[in-house]
Amino acid sequence: MPELPDSIEGVILGTAVGDAIGLPREGLSPRRAERLFGPAPLEHRLLFGHGMVSDDTEHTCMVAQSLLESGGDVERFARCFARRLRWWLLRVPAAIGFGTLRAILKLWLGFSPAHSGVRSAGNGPAMRAAICGVFARESAELRHALVTASTRVTHTDPRAERGALVIAEAAAYGSQVGGNAIDPQRCVQILLPLAIDPDLASRLRSAIEHAASGGSPQEFARSMGFERGVSGFVNHTVPAAIFCWLRYSADLRSAVEAAVLLGGDADTVGAITGALAGATLGPAAIPESWISGLLDWPWSVTRMRGLAKQLGLALEQERPQPVGEVFWPAVLLRNACFATIVIGHALRRLLPPY
Repeated sequence: MPELPDSIEGVILGTAVGDAIGLPREGLSPRRAERLFGPAPLEHRLLFGHGMVSDDTEHTCMVAQSLLESGGDVERFARCFARRLRWWLLRVPAAIGFGTLRAILKLWLGFSPAHSGVRSAGNGPAMRAAICGVFARESAELRHALVTASTRVTHTDPRAERGALVIAEAAAYGSQVGGNAIDPQRCVQILLPLAIDPDLASRLRSAIEHAASGGSPQEFARSMGFERGVSGFVNHTVPAAIFCWLRYSADLRSAVEAAVLLGGDADTVGAITGALAGATLGPAAIPESWISGLLDWPWSVTRMRGLAKQLGLALEQERPQPVGEVFWPAVLLRNACFATIVIGHALRRLLPPY
């Protein structure tokens, strides 16, 4: 079983590298992405061989900060996370889901975190759920309470909540047993009862069965109808990430590459898969070129590692810890630079090869 501090760091850094590797390919079909960026092995392609992170990593880090500040007290956690979301929006992030945007606007209008969510089955809650699963890996009750609180700040659709619970439970299980001991049948037992939506349950069962049988990502994609990529619908994102994690449970690089190469919402599927693989295998499993190639601020590798260390200490001491906040006006400049880079990629997509 991985040490808890390793699993925490693995979740945060795994999210970041999956997010950054997938970001240039976001919204592209697998065929078009390969024509533009080439096949595996994958490396950073956002900016001259370097990568940056998007909302998937930012939300995971904000959840980690809120866990740190609240010490796992669920009501305080929800308030801390809602506060961070409000200020995050004022920094003008270049990537934000429409459901999350509406929910944060409700927070600014005075709605409480318990009533700010909107009816949406997007994958936003799932992309930040793994850190809750690892933080509370010894308590299913606390895991579920934290994920529910995190979800309802932005999303009220039960499918979004259930998808996030599946990811949190998978992260907790992976961090408890390690990559070589992952048992697909155990995953059926612990994950399927959470998927009360029939469509999610069916897709999740199929994902686990395909992974257990050694099926290829291409075969899995055809069976799911993902020929043109994975959508941002939680019932699509979660089974895709679970398949990639289980199919390559002892190989983080292969798991993340499989997720990104599925196409579509490549950064989020890559981020969730990276989080699950990181929880299971720890940060040592992340390719060094993926770590050294991350070029970002304020969520640098050093800062993310520091946050993971603080969170592990908070669990050990069983009390909240002070949280160092970023100098938010400077983030406006970072986000402006990030948006410029993203626009440049969008313009590049207008040109061949098609």
